[in-house]
Amino acid sequence: MSIVVAGTIAFDSVKTPFGECERVLGGSAVYAALAASVFGPVKLVGVVGKDFTQEQFRVLGDKGIDTEGVTVGEGNTFFWRGEYGWDLSNPDTLATELNTLEGYQPRVPEAYRETPYVFLANIHPSVQMQVLEQMPRPRLVVCDTMNYWIENTPGELREVLKKVDVCLLNETEARMLTGEKNILKMARAVHAMGPPYAVIKKGEHGAVLSTREEVFCTPAFLLESIFDPTGAGDTFAGGFLGYLAARGKTDTASFKKAVVYGSVLATFAVEDFSVRRLAALGAADLEKRFAQFRQLTCF
Repeated sequence: MSIVVAGTIAFDSVKTPFGECERVLGGSAVYAALAASVFGPVKLVGVVGKDFTQEQFRVLGDKGIDTEGVTVGEGNTFFWRGEYGWDLSNPDTLATELNTLEGYQPRVPEAYRETPYVFLANIHPSVQMQVLEQMPRPRLVVCDTMNYWIENTPGELREVLKKVDVCLLNETEARMLTGEKNILKMARAVHAMGPPYAVIKKGEHGAVLSTREEVFCTPAFLLESIFDPTGAGDTFAGGFLGYLAARGKTDTASFKKAVVYGSVLATFAVEDFSVRRLAALGAADLEKRFAQFRQLTCF
Protein backbone atom coordinates (compact mmCIF):
# COMPACT_ATOMS: atom_id res chain seq x y z
CA MET A 1 0.00 0.00 0.00
CA SER A 2 1.14 3.57 -0.62
CA ILE A 3 1.94 6.21 1.99
CA VAL A 4 1.78 9.99 2.16
CA VAL A 5 4.86 11.76 3.49
CA ALA A 6 4.49 15.42 4.49
CA GLY A 7 7.37 17.53 5.75
CA THR A 8 10.25 19.73 4.69
CA ILE A 9 12.02 19.66 1.34
CA ALA A 10 15.30 21.49 1.66
CA PHE A 11 18.75 22.36 0.50
CA ASP A 12 21.39 21.60 3.13
CA SER A 13 24.98 22.67 3.57
CA VAL A 14 26.69 20.33 6.00
CA LYS A 15 30.16 20.06 7.50
CA THR A 16 31.38 17.09 9.51
CA PRO A 17 34.88 16.01 10.58
CA PHE A 18 34.93 13.86 7.44
CA GLY A 19 34.05 16.44 4.80
CA GLU A 20 31.44 18.94 3.72
CA CYS A 21 28.85 19.59 1.04
CA GLU A 22 27.06 22.69 -0.24
CA ARG A 23 23.39 23.11 -1.05
CA VAL A 24 22.56 19.45 -1.47
CA LEU A 25 19.12 17.87 -1.44
CA GLY A 26 17.73 17.29 2.05
CA GLY A 27 14.73 17.84 4.28
CA SER A 28 12.73 15.56 6.56
CA ALA A 29 10.19 14.56 3.90
CA VAL A 30 12.87 13.79 1.30
CA TYR A 31 14.84 11.42 3.53
CA ALA A 32 11.67 9.69 4.72
CA ALA A 33 10.19 9.38 1.23
CA LEU A 34 13.37 7.91 -0.26
CA ALA A 35 13.59 5.37 2.57
CA ALA A 36 9.94 4.38 2.28
CA SER A 37 10.19 4.06 -1.51
CA VAL A 38 12.30 0.91 -1.06
CA PHE A 39 9.09 -0.82 0.06
CA GLY A 40 6.44 0.72 -2.18
CA PRO A 41 4.72 3.81 -3.61
CA VAL A 42 5.17 7.16 -1.85
CA LYS A 43 3.22 10.40 -2.30
CA LEU A 44 5.06 13.54 -1.24
CA VAL A 45 3.56 16.73 0.23
CA GLY A 46 5.78 19.78 0.68
CA VAL A 47 6.91 23.07 -0.80
CA VAL A 48 9.95 24.12 -2.82
CA GLY A 49 11.12 27.31 -4.47
CA LYS A 50 11.98 28.32 -8.00
CA ASP A 51 15.57 27.20 -7.35
CA PHE A 52 14.45 23.56 -7.07
CA THR A 53 15.41 22.14 -10.45
CA GLN A 54 14.26 19.24 -12.55
CA GLU A 55 17.41 17.42 -11.50
CA GLN A 56 16.19 17.36 -7.89
CA PHE A 57 12.70 16.29 -8.97
CA ARG A 58 14.35 13.53 -11.00
CA VAL A 59 16.07 12.12 -7.90
CA LEU A 60 12.62 11.65 -6.40
CA GLY A 61 10.93 10.50 -9.58
CA ASP A 62 13.58 7.86 -10.25
CA LYS A 63 12.53 6.19 -6.99
CA GLY A 64 8.86 6.27 -8.00
CA ILE A 65 7.93 9.08 -5.61
CA ASP A 66 4.79 10.96 -6.66
CA THR A 67 5.40 14.74 -6.39
CA GLU A 68 1.96 16.02 -7.34
CA GLY A 69 1.60 17.25 -3.75
CA VAL A 70 4.76 19.39 -3.95
CA THR A 71 3.94 23.09 -4.31
CA VAL A 72 6.40 25.30 -6.19
CA GLY A 73 6.30 28.70 -4.49
CA GLU A 74 7.89 32.04 -5.22
CA GLY A 75 11.39 32.57 -3.86
CA ASN A 76 13.88 29.93 -2.76
CA THR A 77 13.62 26.52 -1.15
CA PHE A 78 14.05 26.11 2.63
CA PHE A 79 17.77 26.12 3.48
CA TRP A 80 19.72 24.81 6.47
CA ARG A 81 23.44 24.99 7.23
CA GLY A 82 24.90 22.92 10.06
CA GLU A 83 28.18 21.64 11.41
CA TYR A 84 28.83 18.47 13.41
CA GLY A 85 31.58 17.81 15.93
CA TRP A 86 33.26 14.49 16.52
CA ASP A 87 30.35 13.05 18.49
CA LEU A 88 28.08 13.47 15.41
CA SER A 89 25.02 13.85 17.63
CA ASN A 90 23.78 17.42 17.95
CA PRO A 91 24.86 19.73 15.11
CA ASP A 92 25.39 23.45 15.46
CA THR A 93 22.89 25.27 13.29
CA LEU A 94 24.76 28.04 11.50
CA ALA A 95 21.95 29.30 9.26
CA THR A 96 18.26 28.67 8.68
CA GLU A 97 16.34 30.32 5.85
CA LEU A 98 12.62 29.49 5.81
CA ASN A 99 12.03 30.98 2.37
CA THR A 100 8.96 29.28 0.79
CA LEU A 101 8.33 27.39 4.03
CA GLU A 102 7.26 30.62 5.73
CA GLY A 103 3.48 30.76 5.75
CA TYR A 104 3.24 27.49 3.83
CA GLN A 105 -0.27 26.02 3.58
CA PRO A 106 -0.08 22.34 2.56
CA ARG A 107 -2.19 21.12 -0.34
CA VAL A 108 -3.05 17.44 -0.28
CA PRO A 109 -4.18 16.40 -3.78
CA GLU A 110 -7.54 14.69 -4.05
CA ALA A 111 -5.82 11.53 -5.27
CA TYR A 112 -3.81 11.36 -2.03
CA ARG A 113 -6.65 11.77 0.45
CA GLU A 114 -7.70 8.14 0.80
CA THR A 115 -4.13 6.92 1.31
CA PRO A 116 -4.18 4.68 4.40
CA TYR A 117 -0.68 5.40 5.76
CA VAL A 118 0.52 8.90 6.66
CA PHE A 119 3.86 10.13 7.93
CA LEU A 120 3.93 13.64 9.38
CA ALA A 121 7.65 14.34 9.15
CA ASN A 122 9.35 17.10 11.11
CA ILE A 123 7.69 20.43 10.28
CA HIS A 124 5.55 23.01 12.12
CA PRO A 125 2.74 21.23 14.04
CA SER A 126 0.16 23.51 12.42
CA VAL A 127 1.22 22.20 9.01
CA GLN A 128 1.02 18.62 10.30
CA MET A 129 -2.52 19.30 11.52
CA GLN A 130 -3.54 20.85 8.20
CA VAL A 131 -2.37 17.73 6.39
CA LEU A 132 -4.32 15.49 8.76
CA GLU A 133 -7.45 17.56 8.27
CA GLN A 134 -7.27 16.79 4.55
CA MET A 135 -6.89 13.03 5.14
CA PRO A 136 -10.31 11.84 6.36
CA ARG A 137 -9.72 8.14 7.13
CA PRO A 138 -6.06 7.15 7.47
CA ARG A 139 -5.42 3.69 8.87
CA LEU A 140 -2.14 4.61 10.57
CA VAL A 141 -0.59 8.01 11.28
CA VAL A 142 3.04 8.36 12.36
CA CYS A 143 4.39 11.68 13.63
CA ASP A 144 7.90 13.05 14.12
CA THR A 145 8.93 16.36 15.67
CA MET A 146 12.00 18.15 17.07
CA ASN A 147 13.14 20.15 20.06
CA TYR A 148 12.28 23.50 18.43
CA TRP A 149 8.57 22.65 18.17
CA ILE A 150 8.55 21.07 21.65
CA GLU A 151 9.92 24.31 23.12
CA ASN A 152 8.09 26.88 21.00
CA THR A 153 4.75 25.34 19.98
CA PRO A 154 3.92 22.86 22.75
CA GLY A 155 0.16 23.44 22.60
CA GLU A 156 -0.09 22.86 18.87
CA LEU A 157 2.14 19.81 19.11
CA ARG A 158 -0.03 18.30 21.86
CA GLU A 159 -3.11 18.70 19.63
CA VAL A 160 -1.36 16.79 16.85
CA LEU A 161 -0.30 14.02 19.24
CA LYS A 162 -3.92 13.45 20.19
CA LYS A 163 -4.62 12.39 16.61
CA VAL A 164 -1.65 10.14 15.77
CA ASP A 165 -1.00 6.45 16.34
CA VAL A 166 2.79 6.48 16.58
CA CYS A 167 5.07 9.19 17.95
CA LEU A 168 8.76 9.06 16.99
CA LEU A 169 11.26 10.95 19.15
CA ASN A 170 14.93 10.81 19.92
CA GLU A 171 15.87 10.46 23.58
CA THR A 172 16.58 14.17 24.07
CA GLU A 173 13.25 15.15 22.51
CA ALA A 174 11.37 12.60 24.59
CA ARG A 175 12.95 14.01 27.74
CA MET A 176 12.00 17.56 26.75
CA LEU A 177 8.45 16.63 25.83
CA THR A 178 7.66 14.58 28.92
CA GLY A 179 9.96 15.99 31.61
CA GLU A 180 10.95 12.42 32.48
CA LYS A 181 14.48 11.02 32.58
CA ASN A 182 13.72 7.30 32.47
CA ILE A 183 12.93 5.73 29.06
CA LEU A 184 9.97 3.72 30.33
CA LYS A 185 8.47 6.74 32.07
CA MET A 186 9.01 8.82 28.94
CA ALA A 187 7.12 6.26 26.88
CA ARG A 188 4.22 6.08 29.33
CA ALA A 189 3.99 9.88 29.33
CA VAL A 190 3.83 9.89 25.53
CA HIS A 191 1.03 7.30 25.62
CA ALA A 192 -0.87 9.54 28.03
CA MET A 193 -0.76 12.30 25.40
CA GLY A 194 -2.58 10.09 22.92
CA PRO A 195 -0.33 7.84 20.78
CA PRO A 196 -0.71 4.14 21.63
CA TYR A 197 2.77 3.53 20.19
CA ALA A 198 5.98 5.40 20.96
CA VAL A 199 9.40 4.89 19.40
CA ILE A 200 12.32 6.48 21.21
CA LYS A 201 15.48 6.55 19.11
CA LYS A 202 18.78 6.29 20.96
CA GLY A 203 21.18 6.86 18.06
CA GLU A 204 24.19 4.56 18.23
CA HIS A 205 22.51 2.77 21.15
CA GLY A 206 19.49 1.58 19.17
CA ALA A 207 15.78 2.22 19.64
CA VAL A 208 12.91 1.40 21.99
CA LEU A 209 9.35 0.60 20.86
CA SER A 210 6.71 0.97 23.54
CA THR A 211 3.05 -0.02 23.39
CA ARG A 212 0.56 0.26 26.22
CA GLU A 213 1.24 -3.41 26.99
CA GLU A 214 4.91 -4.13 26.25
CA VAL A 215 8.35 -2.81 25.38
CA PHE A 216 10.73 -3.92 22.63
CA CYS A 217 14.39 -2.86 22.40
CA THR A 218 16.80 -3.18 19.51
CA PRO A 219 20.49 -2.24 19.29
CA ALA A 220 21.98 -0.18 16.47
CA PHE A 221 23.75 -1.78 13.55
CA LEU A 222 27.52 -1.31 13.87
CA LEU A 223 29.27 0.76 11.20
CA GLU A 224 32.94 1.52 10.69
CA SER A 225 32.40 4.75 8.74
CA ILE A 226 29.83 7.50 9.28
CA PHE A 227 30.10 10.57 7.08
CA ASP A 228 26.91 12.55 7.68
CA PRO A 229 24.18 11.78 10.25
CA THR A 230 21.78 14.37 8.78
CA GLY A 231 18.41 12.76 8.04
CA ALA A 232 19.11 9.50 9.85
CA GLY A 233 16.01 9.85 12.04
CA ASP A 234 13.82 10.73 9.06
CA THR A 235 15.22 7.74 7.18
CA PHE A 236 14.39 5.53 10.17
CA ALA A 237 10.81 6.84 10.10
CA GLY A 238 10.39 6.29 6.37
CA GLY A 239 11.68 2.74 6.63
CA PHE A 240 9.49 2.06 9.67
CA LEU A 241 6.25 3.14 8.01
CA GLY A 242 7.26 1.90 4.57
CA TYR A 243 7.62 -1.62 5.92
CA LEU A 244 4.27 -1.48 7.73
CA ALA A 245 2.51 -0.21 4.60
CA ALA A 246 4.07 -2.95 2.46
CA ARG A 247 3.09 -5.60 4.97
CA GLY A 248 -0.42 -4.21 5.39
CA LYS A 249 -0.51 -5.14 9.07
CA THR A 250 -0.37 -3.08 12.25
CA ASP A 251 0.07 -5.80 14.86
CA THR A 252 2.84 -5.55 17.45
CA ALA A 253 5.00 -8.19 15.75
CA SER A 254 4.97 -6.11 12.56
CA PHE A 255 5.83 -2.96 14.53
CA LYS A 256 8.86 -4.70 16.03
CA LYS A 257 10.15 -5.75 12.62
CA ALA A 258 9.45 -2.24 11.30
CA VAL A 259 11.72 -0.78 13.99
CA VAL A 260 14.54 -3.04 12.82
CA TYR A 261 14.00 -2.12 9.17
CA GLY A 262 14.00 1.56 10.12
CA SER A 263 17.24 1.10 12.05
CA VAL A 264 18.89 -0.71 9.16
CA LEU A 265 17.81 1.89 6.59
CA ALA A 266 19.21 4.70 8.73
CA THR A 267 22.64 3.09 8.53
CA PHE A 268 22.67 3.62 4.77
CA ALA A 269 21.77 7.31 5.07
CA VAL A 270 24.83 8.12 7.20
CA GLU A 271 27.30 6.46 4.85
CA ASP A 272 27.43 9.47 2.51
CA PHE A 273 26.44 13.12 2.41
CA SER A 274 22.90 14.17 1.54
CA VAL A 275 20.61 11.49 0.08
CA ARG A 276 23.24 10.01 -2.25
CA ARG A 277 23.29 6.58 -0.61
CA LEU A 278 19.52 6.35 -0.31
CA ALA A 279 19.02 7.38 -3.93
CA ALA A 280 21.22 4.47 -5.03
CA LEU A 281 19.80 1.94 -2.56
CA GLY A 282 18.02 -1.18 -3.78
CA ALA A 283 15.87 -3.76 -2.02
CA ALA A 284 18.65 -6.36 -2.26
CA ASP A 285 21.05 -4.05 -0.40
CA LEU A 286 18.50 -3.59 2.36
CA GLU A 287 17.75 -7.30 2.74
CA LYS A 288 21.45 -8.17 2.87
CA ARG A 289 22.06 -5.73 5.72
CA PHE A 290 18.85 -6.83 7.46
CA ALA A 291 20.20 -10.39 7.44
CA GLN A 292 23.49 -9.13 8.90
CA PHE A 293 21.54 -7.30 11.61
CA ARG A 294 19.62 -10.47 12.43
CA GLN A 295 22.90 -12.38 12.76
CA LEU A 296 24.37 -9.62 14.94
CA THR A 297 21.49 -9.82 17.43
CA CYS A 298 20.93 -13.61 17.46
CA PHE A 299 22.23 -15.66 20.38
